Amino acid sequence: MSTPQQPDPRDRPARLAVGVVGAGRVGPALAASLQLAGHRPVAVSGVSDASRRRAAVLLPDVPLVPPAEVLQRADLVLLTVPDDALPGLVEGLADTGAVRPGQLLAHTSGRYGAKVLDPALRAGALPLALHPAMTFTGTPVDVQRLAGCSFGVTAPEELRLAAEALVIEMGGEPEWIAEESRPLYHAALALGANHLVTLVAQSMELLRVAGVEAPDRMLGPLLGAALDNALRSGDGALTGPVARGDAGTVAAHVAELREHAPQAVAGYLAMARATADRALAHGLLKPELAEDLLGVLADEAHRVPRAPGAPGADGTDATGGTDATGGTDATDGTDGTEGDAG
Repeated sequence: MSTPQQPDPRDRPARLAVGVVGAGRVGPALAASLQLAGHRPVAVSGVSDASRRRAAVLLPDVPLVPPAEVLQRADLVLLTVPDDALPGLVEGLADTGAVRPGQLLAHTSGRYGAKVLDPALRAGALPLALHPAMTFTGTPVDVQRLAGCSFGVTAPEELRLAAEALVIEMGGEPEWIAEESRPLYHAALALGANHLVTLVAQSMELLRVAGVEAPDRMLGPLLGAALDNALRSGDGALTGPVARGDAGTVAAHVAELREHAPQAVAGYLAMARATADRALAHGLLKPELAEDLLGVLADEAHRVPRAPGAPGADGTDATGGTDATGGTDATDGTDGTEGDAG
């Protein structure tokens, strides 16, 4: 018995003409996934050579045109540019009359909801915020990874079903995020994903210094188990010297980091303090052991070297002893629309 032949998506009637403004790592992948669902990519804009190469691989034969021309050709426009560039782009497109009434305009920023599209809304566009909670590589594997990927969705209530339907067509799972909650939602993802990359990269560097030939192979099973346990059990998955209250071990760690990787000390202390607070609050860290541990962390935080002229550079701890990060955040507001989606 022969297996029924599956219809070619290219033979289906195209429901929406799709355009992409910003051919970073995300836009071409989303357009390619919509193409698999029967929509028709018609135009893409990109400036850098890397963007043009990505578009050529993921959207072959789709013409590269200026942003205004993308809007002229498309029913659904994906605005996949960095967060900081999005408000200016929307205002510019609206001011120049590029936006058409009834046109679906969807951005993929994690930080912003639908209100950043208000200038286009006043021009008659239908605003959607569709943020894939996924890291992107700019290669065809991204299209496969969208299967089961959660999307943070924000839109006017009358467009909610349309926004969620587009996510489902891309293989994703829509998760409704209120407009006022978008910054907190994005901060949570950056904390969990962007900062994780930094921690893993630092760990691999230290293992190489310690003589481990294949740090990735050593860390893979450990990190996989830790992530799985954390997702299943939350703070109940905490293990290690901080959660146990091994103050002497933590002090030894810091001493080694000061010698071999002083740039990692501040991050270690900040994460150790956060881990201790959570372990203590959830009854994993015994109060009698916490006192010595927190004392070690506070003492070490005062010793974190600071750049000349920075707060606390005179040896005092300007953070009040709670952490030594000084409030720095390496995410720079990026959400992956031209890089990754964290």
